Amino acid sequence: MLFLASCGGNGSSDENAATEDTSSTSAVTTEAPGADIPGIDTVSVTDQISLTGNDELKFDKTLFKVKAGQKITLKFKNVGKQPAAAMSHNVVILQQGTDVQKFGEAAVPAAATEHIPESMKDDVIAHTKLLGPGESDEITFTLTDAGVYDFICTFPGHFGTMHGKIVAEP
Repeated sequence: MLFLASCGGNGSSDENAATEDTSSTSAVTTEAPGADIPGIDTVSVTDQISLTGNDELKFDKTLFKVKAGQKITLKFKNVGKQPAAAMSHNVVILQQGTDVQKFGEAAVPAAATEHIPESMKDDVIAHTKLLGPGESDEITFTLTDAGVYDFICTFPGHFGTMHGKIVAEP
C-alpha cells in the first residue's frame, strides 16, 4: 500500500511539474514590455517625470515606467554651469524602433532646429527646448502603445552618454 501511494505521488508531482513548465513558457511569451531591462522591477509607474542634465553629460535618471495611453508630464532642468554654447541639453523622446545612433548623428548639423533633424522629425514623440545652465522646461505627451521608448539629448555628441528608456505598460 505504501508503495502504491508513493508511485501515485510521484506521478502527480511529474504532472504538476509539466503543468508548471507549460505555464512558465506562457509567461515568457507574454512578458511585459521592458521586462529584460535591468532594474525595471524597482521602478514605479508614474505620470510625472522629473529629470536633470549636468556638465558630466549625464541625466540623473535613465529609466521610467508609465502607463500606455496616459498623459505624462516631464519636467527637465539643466543643472550644469558651463555656457550654453558648450553644454546645452534637451530631452527628445523617440518613437519605438528609431535608430538612436542615426538620429543622434543627424541631429549634429541641425542647430537651426535645436538639434532636432527635420528629416527625422516623424521619429520624435515629444521634446523639450534646448536648455542652457539653470534653465528648465516642461512638456506633456502620451505614449499610446505599450513598449520601450528611448530618450536622448541631441546636443552634438551628447546622445552617447545622455540616454535612457521609458517603459510604457499596457
